[in-house]
Amino acid sequence: MNYLKAMLEDERHHVLFVGYQAEGTPGRAIQAAGRGGHVELDGERYAIRAGVDSISGYSAHADQADLLRFVRGIRTGPQDIRLVHGEPHAREALWELACKRTG
Repeated sequence: MNYLKAMLEDERHHVLFVGYQAEGTPGRAIQAAGRGGHVELDGERYAIRAGVDSISGYSAHADQADLLRFVRGIRTGPQDIRLVHGEPHAREALWELACKRTG
């Protein structure tokens, strides 16, 4: 976020999104507004003067089964699970499954 705040208003820069940007995230807002638009980051409005592009089809994220396998594999299960990425309905479904598996 600090890089975005520092460079988003400078036309010499370019923001490249690789992969999906979930609804309600700064990434989705920047994609939607594009160059010439604006975005709110941490309560402040920033003009988007940098170029904005996206590449789809790449993801470094694990799927639901991989994430659940990871949580089950933790020797001493987590006391709390916080999911901060993804669409709300998918996040809620994963949270419910993860909590059932960790107790």
